[in-house]
Amino acid sequence: MKKTDQSLYNICIASIKRKTMKPYDFRWTHFYDSDSSPKLLFQNFPIEFEEEELIICSVLIDSNHYSILTTRKLITNNNGKLESGSLINSKNKWYGEFKSKTALYTLGEVELFTGERLTYFVETGKAAMVIINGVKTFIDIAKEN
Repeated sequence: MKKTDQSLYNICIASIKRKTMKPYDFRWTHFYDSDSSPKLLFQNFPIEFEEEELIICSVLIDSNHYSILTTRKLITNNNGKLESGSLINSKNKWYGEFKSKTALYTLGEVELFTGERLTYFVETGKAAMVIINGVKTFIDIAKEN
């Protein structure tokens, strides 16, 4: 049975909150509670969201370096190159060097159903748990039979 956007969102946010240490005051990484309006934050970005699509979390370094996980897709802009793809039936490949003590961010990677690889930004340290668990949980629950 296909899960609704709200169901996918609720499960991912619960997983992120369970697995991420407080306080949630990270430099670039955010997850979005239902009472926030994250689509307003990204209204000036070259991204179109569907009506029911909900934003789960993001790593927003600057306008040319960001990743956004929604209930429909993973979006990454790496140095002006915008890529996105559905995570349904995809696989985690690499979380990047998220435990790095020197780098401020790293790149994780998923393999999409099509076989293409899509990278995403991961803020290192405790903040990494937000997008890593968001992506991992989404992939685990959004499999189609």
